[in-house]
Amino acid sequence: MASTGWQNIAKTAQELRDASIARLDPPVPQSPSTQSRDATNIPKLLLSEAEITITEKSTEDLTTALAAGKLTSAAVVNCITALLPEEALARARYLDDYYNEHHRPIGPLHGLPISVKEHIGMKDKNLTAGFVSWWDHIANDDAQVLKILWQAGCVFYTRTTEPQTLMHLETSNNLYGTTSNPFNRLLTPGGSSGGEGALLGLRGSCLGVGSDIGGSVRSPAANCGLYSLRPTTYRIPVTGFGGTMLSEEHILAVIGPMSTSLGGVKLFMKTVLAAKPWLTEPSCVPIPWRDHQSHLTTSQGNNKKLKIGVLWSDEVVKPHPPIIRALKEVVEKLQQSPDVEIVDWKPHNHDEAWEIIASLYFADGAKEERDAIEASGEPWLPLSNFIIKENPYVKRLDVEGIWYWTRRREEYRAAYAKVWNDTATGVDENGRPEGMVDVILGPVGPGAAPPLGKARYWGYTSQWNLLDYPALVFPVGKVDPGVEGVEEGYEAMNERARENYELCEFFFFFFR
Repeated sequence: MASTGWQNIAKTAQELRDASIARLDPPVPQSPSTQSRDATNIPKLLLSEAEITITEKSTEDLTTALAAGKLTSAAVVNCITALLPEEALARARYLDDYYNEHHRPIGPLHGLPISVKEHIGMKDKNLTAGFVSWWDHIANDDAQVLKILWQAGCVFYTRTTEPQTLMHLETSNNLYGTTSNPFNRLLTPGGSSGGEGALLGLRGSCLGVGSDIGGSVRSPAANCGLYSLRPTTYRIPVTGFGGTMLSEEHILAVIGPMSTSLGGVKLFMKTVLAAKPWLTEPSCVPIPWRDHQSHLTTSQGNNKKLKIGVLWSDEVVKPHPPIIRALKEVVEKLQQSPDVEIVDWKPHNHDEAWEIIASLYFADGAKEERDAIEASGEPWLPLSNFIIKENPYVKRLDVEGIWYWTRRREEYRAAYAKVWNDTATGVDENGRPEGMVDVILGPVGPGAAPPLGKARYWGYTSQWNLLDYPALVFPVGKVDPGVEGVEEGYEAMNERARENYELCEFFFFFFR
């Protein structure tokens, strides 16, 4: 078939990516031929034992070794297959020279390699947000969060993939194709920060920068066995990232860390907030990272138990058996601690939450997304169709319509706050509730990593975007298809639940 305009652009994008990899010195070894679906062992076949030791270090261990001069920055970069080789090596040499001259690290991230999702702007580099027609969009400056990380001493060495529209829980676009899960290449790594998820899952990165408007740092973390944090809005500066509808304020995207360790998440947050981003981005709230402040004290100063509410199901789509099993394992371990109290969390109208957030995602009727796709003639991908064309809540809103759904959002947030306050066991001397649930423990999604093209249920992640709650993801384990299976006698509550159950049946039939 003759190439069209969008295909020529995609060909150019792929050739430039391949050329940047080819410039690595020493060159990238030839990847071994394998029929295995699991790609996580491939780095060990390509890299030396010393290089593997570096790539498998946690973020905090790597920064400690770099700060102590036990590793040079250049050595770390040389073991990474990157898309920014010249910039990364030059930066590493600069940091090594600085350390040799001053005998101290330049900052808390000295020499730490950090990967970055493509739509988080880097000066003079493309800012496509997954659209072919945006290939000529060039960032005129670094995103504010990248400036902070750079000043703290990091090395940017690669940019990672994202989906068309940025609004998939998978990662596929017409510029670069489909990103798959490193543990099973027939499954999705998640999205929209799925390039970060796949790279981190392979241990090609230990700390990455993603973004989240409906689950985009949490879905990849869950699918690839990682840690991630979706902060509340106005915590991390967002100036300088690309995307559609950047001026809307009904549902805001946030930037968040993804890491192979919990320490990496903490280090990212502590570093960014220590730079006081509210001084340059006034919308950021002036609150430091309070890692040494206990939240487990009463108004009288006494210690109290950590009270955890367990969300077993959102009562819209019931999780697959492996997710329930993982939740039970975590709960059983927590119950062994005398300092933890476990209670069940009653979900409050989570189906209504999706109606509200889905109505607010595309207040222009997705005109900007449609225009960006159709400008190049590139094909609509299935999950773009799903979230826009097949989504009954996507409608162009007038001012009154925006007011209506924004009011619905605030009413829902107030109702959920009441549900939370009602978990209190008493009140203090001022009549404020005490003894409430401190944190909710629940699934990141209704199942493990879905087959490619099948991630269609957002409810377990978008719920917290609507409420604007912070959400941390941590790994628990893997599915064992030889032991686990579908739920017998399952009765679907609705069409979405039926689709999810069929996905579970497909998963265990296909992968057993």
